Amino acid sequence: MSMHAAPPPSPAQSAVATGSQDAAESVIAALRTVYDPEIPVNVYDLGLVYRIAHEGGGAVEIDMTLTAPGCPVASEIVRMVENAVQAVDGVASVKVTLVFEPPWDKSRMSEETALELGLL
Repeated sequence: MSMHAAPPPSPAQSAVATGSQDAAESVIAALRTVYDPEIPVNVYDLGLVYRIAHEGGGAVEIDMTLTAPGCPVASEIVRMVENAVQAVDGVASVKVTLVFEPPWDKSRMSEETALELGLL
């Protein structure tokens, strides 16, 4: 019997938020203002955000990836995410960690985004 990995979760499933629903929605709304410079889609709906954790004292931790590990604007995207989330009411600090496992692929995008880009 062979075992197959489950398909990757959608952005909404993969962004695990602890804390209040309003705080989580505010952070997600902020993430949706940050666009990948090479693809006209925000980093959240593109599926680049793997985890959002609301820690005590207004600290937010985000694990995210890039569409390609060698992305020349990686530090710029991280800075844009940090700045956008830092502007959310109640957020005292933001830590963004770039991760590359699992690797990003187009299946991580929201269905709306895939449709908008003509991939469905």
